[in-house]
Parts: sequence; structure tokens; C-alpha cells
Amino acid sequence: MKRISPDQTMNQITIEMRGVSRRYGSQTAVDSVDLILCAGECVGLVGHNGAGKSTMIKMMLGLVTPDSGMVRVLGEDPSAGPAVAARRALGYLPENVALHPSLTGAETLAFYARLKGQPVSKNARLLERVGIENAAHRRVGTYSKGMRQRLGLAQALLGNPRAMLLDEPTSGLDPALRQSFYEIIRELRRDGAAILLSSHALTELEGQVDRVAVMNRGRKVADGGVSDLRKLAALPLRIRFLPDGAGPSDPPSWSQVAGGRLERICAEDEVAAILRGLPESARDIEILRPSLDDLYAAFQKGAA
Repeated sequence: MKRISPDQTMNQITIEMRGVSRRYGSQTAVDSVDLILCAGECVGLVGHNGAGKSTMIKMMLGLVTPDSGMVRVLGEDPSAGPAVAARRALGYLPENVALHPSLTGAETLAFYARLKGQPVSKNARLLERVGIENAAHRRVGTYSKGMRQRLGLAQALLGNPRAMLLDEPTSGLDPALRQSFYEIIRELRRDGAAILLSSHALTELEGQVDRVAVMNRGRKVADGGVSDLRKLAALPLRIRFLPDGAGPSDPPSWSQVAGGRLERICAEDEVAAILRGLPESARDIEILRPSLDDLYAAFQKGAA
């Protein structure tokens, strides 16, 4: 398969939402949202239950039409009849995978392959890729939640999709399988696929995504890389070290935490000066910046 370099993916928009709104009766599920996914990019979509994430994914899939605004997948309106090719270029893994318990894993994947117009001959390789080749001929009703999730991922991978929409994709996966899942995501990105990861596992997303879009009550309240979000939130960070003999030059500013370490809370622009003030004997120096969980909480509180 042709590999796509990062330079080639720049400005290659795969999914585009402009000023999109969707209402259900008197309730606004999505309110004037802009979101762009480019080829080779991985974007995290986070927010509380009811924030509008699932409705946005449904509009990308063409299952729901916006009341206002524009949605384009590979340049086409996914809800329009002629956009069959665009819809087939999407892979989708819902949060709760609904699979027929009486079918085997191989039969299930064959069913979805035929629906998507893909050759069944490639299914064995897909089942191996997600790690359930040994259970291919067992009935899905005997699968664990993690196995069902992996089978769902296999159907999402049918046809080498140009965009993957993944809703809580690592639910039910143990740590080893999560690592395997993210390796598959990295492979897809190298091949130029755009990835949207909707997840509550914020700490897990850190280091896996290029950008994070934060939703609150139907509105997008932040969008950027983790470092950009840290600057926007302007949350304090913590510096810790293990003293060995003399302490820092301004001990009242420091407090003792577990393990005999000293800790100071400060702003980003104070870090360099504080580090210069540490004694040469200082050991195990740590700079603890706000996590994605911290940033998410800050943006949710600010939006409220």
C-alpha cells in the first residue's frame, strides 16, 4: 500500500463541518460547530454525555442531516444519494457494537464485507490483524466484550477506509490490546487515513492525537494540540525534586509531598528561573504539566 508522507497530507481535507447545527425538538444537540479532519491526522473528540459527539459522528456518516451548516466527506454531502463512494470510504466503530450472537466471527465479517462491496477473501488477514483469528469460527455469543470490540474494529477496517470514526474504541480492551489498537491507528495514519477518536479515556488519548476538540452542551469550546490547550487554559504546573542536603533558595515557596519530595506550583513562564534556583544536589527533578484530564475539566468549567 502506498505510504503518504506528512508533507503530502497537509491541506488534504477528508472531513469538513462548517457552522453545523442540529436540533431535536427544542433541544440543540450541536450548535454552530466547525471541525476539519485532514488526511493522516488523528483528532480526539471529547465531552460529557450529551455534548453532541455522537450526533456529529452521525452527520459525518450521513445518518443525520444538519438543520444548518455544511458537512462534506471527501468533498461530498454524505447524506446525499450519490455520495455512495464517500460513505464507503468511511470506517465506523460504535461505542456499543451490536453483533448477531449466532453467527461466527468469520460469518459476521463476511456479512459486513458484502454490505460494503469488499472481497471476503481478505477477511482472514483482517481477523489476524485485530488478534482474533483463533476465534474466527466461534459464535459471537461466546465472545468477551474485548473480542466483540476487536471484531467491530475489523469491520471498520474493511476496504482500507480513508477516514475512521471511532466511538470509545478501546472499551473492553486490556492494556496490551490497547497498545495493539493504537499501532493499527498509526498504520492507518501512515497510509493517509484521517482518524476521529471519541473517548472518555482522556489520559489514554494524550500522545496519540494531533489535536483535541472539546465539546460542551453542543458547542465546541476548544480545539488544538495539547500544548496549545495548555497555553489557552493557562493552568499552573508543578515542579518537584528530591532534596539532598541544602534545599532551594526560597524554601517558603515549596511544600513537602510524598516520598520526601519538595513541590512548587508555578506558571509556565516561571519554570526556567525556578530550575536555575535549585541546588546542584537536587535529584529526580520533575516538571508536571496539566494533563488532558485537567485541561478538559478547566474548559468544561469555563464553558459552564
